[in-house]
Amino acid sequence: MLILLPPSEGKATPTRGRPLDLDTLSLPELTDARRKVLDALVALCREAPEDARTVLGLSAGQADLVVRNADLPDAPTARADRIYTGVLYDALDVATLSAAAKRRATGRVAVASSLFGLVRLSDRIPSYRLSGDVTLPPVGPVAAVWREALAEVGPAAVGNGLLVDLRSGMYANFWRPGPELSGRVATVRVLHEHNGARKVVSHFNKATKGRIVRALLEDGADPRTPAAFAADLERLGWTVEIGPETKTGTQLDVVVTEV
Repeated sequence: MLILLPPSEGKATPTRGRPLDLDTLSLPELTDARRKVLDALVALCREAPEDARTVLGLSAGQADLVVRNADLPDAPTARADRIYTGVLYDALDVATLSAAAKRRATGRVAVASSLFGLVRLSDRIPSYRLSGDVTLPPVGPVAAVWREALAEVGPAAVGNGLLVDLRSGMYANFWRPGPELSGRVATVRVLHEHNGARKVVSHFNKATKGRIVRALLEDGADPRTPAAFAADLERLGWTVEIGPETKTGTQLDVVVTEV
């Protein structure tokens, strides 16, 4: 099973740690694309910081993020599970997982990244700012870079198991599994039910996805189909409605009444 998570916009900034070494990251097939995006981002932020702020969609008060990007080659790194923060990652809370669940997380979880394509939770990366909808001169839209780079790497990372795709729409654009994987792709939508009405609420969506991943890792469940995944979620206490299989996979609606 491969669980794909979105990155967080905000990130923790390590104060010490060895600098970035692209050659040590998992999925080494992505190294050339990673280097291309990294070099373009660093050059933009070093040589044209005002332009960089516009390109990256930052306010005047976020100029420090441009400086941070300019220093990426020498910046301290930490494990990705310590860099990414926010509601989903707080709910997942990798630091407090059992030893067995942490081992499963290392092998089963990957994070979509505008800078690195995909990273495992154990990969050492610096804090950076680059959203998935940025067009980065001279490489162009970062989503297009990763669509090309992940065309073969994505299916290989899934292997013969189930893909649990929890990415947001922006990062789903980096790679969309083809029809050959449709029977082994499960996407999750979290619906908040209140007074008989259902709607998608960002906080509930992120927190519930983090809790789902945590529960799966602690439980050790390794479903091979969307139906088996839905059954595992129900066994673990969630209310799940499973949709029909389509050419892009099967959507599961997880219905929650409180976070």
